[in-house]
Amino acid sequence: MAADEETLKKLLVEIRMMEGSANLIQSRLRIVSSALEETAIAMNALEGVKGCPKGTEVLVPVGAGSFICAELSDVEKAITGVGAGVCIEKSIESSTTDLKERQAELEKLSASLRQQLEQLLASIENTKNNLSRMIEQQQGTPQRA
Repeated sequence: MAADEETLKKLLVEIRMMEGSANLIQSRLRIVSSALEETAIAMNALEGVKGCPKGTEVLVPVGAGSFICAELSDVEKAITGVGAGVCIEKSIESSTTDLKERQAELEKLSASLRQQLEQLLASIENTKNNLSRMIEQQQGTPQRA
């Protein structure tokens, strides 16, 4: 009987650990989704600037749904982040290409995280079912005094 209780406790701990891992993966998925959205917005902005003449007025987001009006002084180049807080000046075409590559990498990462999450959730469900069966078996067994 003590061995059964010990097994039940181990299964409960295992479930809690897997649920913690699932929460972590979900958190990473949210971060990747945000990065994908940001990348798509940047690509759209760069594509939109391509055909604009110098001096075109644009709205620049400054956060919290607020914008400022600005004029484009250079429609050939953009300053693009390349990682680790480093930004470099590149052509619009090159920046767009980099963003498309980044988007592809983020989509692969997102797919991988989703697959991991699905596997983990299936494992959690399986372990919960095993736990339920064990509890039912234990309750169905007459207790000795």
